[in-house]
Amino acid sequence: MTESRPMDFTTALDHHLAAIDARDLEAYMATVHDQATIVLPGGGTLTGSDAIRAFHRKWFDDPDWTMTATRTRTVLHQDTAVVLFDVEYRDLDGDGKAYEMRQVLSLVFARIDGNWLLVHDQNTVL
Repeated sequence: MTESRPMDFTTALDHHLAAIDARDLEAYMATVHDQATIVLPGGGTLTGSDAIRAFHRKWFDDPDWTMTATRTRTVLHQDTAVVLFDVEYRDLDGDGKAYEMRQVLSLVFARIDGNWLLVHDQNTVL
């Protein structure tokens, strides 16, 4: 029997991003702290796993969007990690018209009980 070890930060981040790409709600939520905060591109906020789960369930069910995230900076210090991305987001509006949005995405993770979890996610439209 093998013992499971906590993930290193890079592996945890890869799991988080892969869950988004796969639109896998359960895998995504496994990477998010229960009291995390997300700041949406329009300035609204989501706090706590119930609100984050509800938002992502709807977003992941939408088949129209694509997102390309390019990592531009990572700062890792002891039990905290901050990662910045340039994001190209494409979707359809309510009338079915295509639109694109550039964003800066910042993710803050904390190592809690040996596991890296998202504690803050902020999307800023450029």
